[in-house]
Parts: sequence; structure tokens; C-alpha cells
Amino acid sequence: MEPLSEEQTNQLIVIVSDLARQGRTEALMEFFDHGLPVDVQDPGGNTPLMLAAYHGRAETVRALIGRGADVDRRNGRDQSPVAGALFKGEDAIVAALIAAGADLDAGTPSARAAAEMFGRTALLG
Repeated sequence: MEPLSEEQTNQLIVIVSDLARQGRTEALMEFFDHGLPVDVQDPGGNTPLMLAAYHGRAETVRALIGRGADVDRRNGRDQSPVAGALFKGEDAIVAALIAAGADLDAGTPSARAAAEMFGRTALLG
């Protein structure tokens, strides 16, 4: 099998990113089953985990964590998945990321700083 061209790779990343945003877990996992790295990043540096977390897709977040997604991989704006989920008020996702070992001090703003800004420090334990 020939390697993918840059254009094909970019198209694949768009599809995977959309599936993560939409919470289409089963379809998304097929790409990883066929060898796509779980921490693939879009042009903005967002991983499927970041996109799923930010868009409130708890099932997808849990599946990605189960596949070994890096819970601390920050995007091109230095934002972490846990801070993004906290910003969006996604308590179940914040809890799942913390349980998976997310660094609450990573990124800008960090999850701790975001929690303080929005009066949600109780989520962080």
C-alpha cells in the first residue's frame, strides 16, 4: 500500500476531527483500529481528545482515553483538554480527564486558573 499524500492526510484529519466533534465514537475508533495515531493533530494542534472534550462528547472522551490518548496534549493555543472541558462546563469530562491523570496546571490558562475564573474549583477536588 502506498503512503498517503499530504492532501489525503489533510482530508483524513478533517474527517477524524469532525467525527470527534460530533461524538461519533464507533466511526472514529475505526480510524485508530487501522493505524491512525490517536493523538493526530489538526492544523490548530487539536487532537481528537481535545475536540471531543470541548464539544461535550463524554463517551468519545472515555474511548480515546482507553486508546491511550495523551490527556495533556495541548493545542496550538496552549490549551489542554481538561481546561477546555472545564471552560465549557463539561463536568463528566473534567472528571474523566482528572481520573486519567490530566495535569491541572498544564496549559494557558491552566485548568486550575480556568476553574477559579468561573467559580468551579470544587470540580478539581
